[in-house]
Amino acid sequence: MSQQRTILIVEDSPTLAMTSQAHLEPLGHTILIAGDGATAFAMLRDRPVDCVLLDLKLPDIDGLEILEDIRRNPDPPAVIVMTANASLGTAVRAGAFDYLVKPFAPERLLTTVGNALQTQALRREVETLRRTVERTGFAGFVGSSAPMQAVYRIIEAAANSNASVFITGESGTGKELVAEALHKMGSRQSRPFVALNCAAIPRDLMESTIFGHVKGSFSGAVNDQEGAAARANGGTLFLDELGEMDVMLQTKLLRFIQTGSYQRVGDLRPCQADIRFVAATNRDPLAAIAHGTLREDLFYRLCVVPIRLPALRERGDDILLIARHFLQRFTAEEHKKFTGFAPEVEARLLALPWPGNVRQLQNVVRNITVLHDGKLVTLDMLPELETSITALAAPPGVLAPALAMGSAAPALAALPAAADAIEPLAVAERAYIENAIALCGGNLQLAARRLGISPSTIYRKKEGWGGEAMAV
Repeated sequence: MSQQRTILIVEDSPTLAMTSQAHLEPLGHTILIAGDGATAFAMLRDRPVDCVLLDLKLPDIDGLEILEDIRRNPDPPAVIVMTANASLGTAVRAGAFDYLVKPFAPERLLTTVGNALQTQALRREVETLRRTVERTGFAGFVGSSAPMQAVYRIIEAAANSNASVFITGESGTGKELVAEALHKMGSRQSRPFVALNCAAIPRDLMESTIFGHVKGSFSGAVNDQEGAAARANGGTLFLDELGEMDVMLQTKLLRFIQTGSYQRVGDLRPCQADIRFVAATNRDPLAAIAHGTLREDLFYRLCVVPIRLPALRERGDDILLIARHFLQRFTAEEHKKFTGFAPEVEARLLALPWPGNVRQLQNVVRNITVLHDGKLVTLDMLPELETSITALAAPPGVLAPALAMGSAAPALAALPAAADAIEPLAVAERAYIENAIALCGGNLQLAARRLGISPSTIYRKKEGWGGEAMAV
């Protein structure tokens, strides 16, 4: 087998133990030998073992006690019982993978151990997959969708590294939460985590905020002041909205990242800091480079490990998981009685594009729990969301191409000019989606991309429309 495993032989006969060891050594695995129960227990505690060859008749303990103890392990090794007496039935019922009747042929030993190791590997792979699929939350995130599972795996893999990480994603998707998870799960967790929002700091104060300054270096500098670099020494510095930083200052930041050396404003003496850098932006970094607002060399120096956070509309049923999480939390905080959402509310939540992402959903659920009460959240409790006709409907004349093609999609006219001309949002939404599909020649995947929603959202809406045919 390609992967080296550990096999423990628990046998009080040195001759039989060494003979079995000699037969198994060509497999290339680590072979351990314990001559009694106490030694076996010690070895099982000290290191992970994949397979145990267990003699039931030991000088100090019944082998069944070892077997029962192994079975209580959350990740137990496969146990093969070796015996010449009538305890085989008891051993198998107690959870042994297989048995060998002494004396046994070398071929039988190799086959049985090989099967045990292969089964053990498959069991662990299935368990890992099960945990991944069932993981509905991670490091403060709520969600089990495939895009988020990929994010979780990258965070786990990168946390213990010192490599710089560059996070992209729309506002409200949780970029700072990723940075905090990288810090808390890594080797720097006991050191400071310092976060700076480059868009929230005036440009003339940005250099001082990052590097610090000395007294008298500029008007208002009445004292020496350490910057984020000094505060984050040994830990993590998170630079959010990096593209908002002045390009000249980006040059100094690049030098700092490359050398670990910087200078406070007004100070000629260099300072040193050991920092793990995490940066983020809600814009397309390549477009920012093209427009000259982000230095290309700085981007590629920071983008060692890229992480893209999906928009909420790309996460499918995560929308409901997150909404339920917030409902439970805010219900407790506001001392309300909500237990869930009505089915039509859940359908509505899934249909919305959520331009503000998780932050917007959080605010919606908080609004509901503050202003209303009851067992279920109903449609009339939903606040007026900014997914209005202007976000879903086209300006006058945009439907002409579809009508020229003979599309059966209902036409959306200009925005209503009178109150009695207003249609329900669901009607206008359906008309616009069907028209988009018609304009895309019936290609639902393309229409979803043009609409900025996932194809699964359109499929869910189609189901919600019931048996009525959808114009495609």
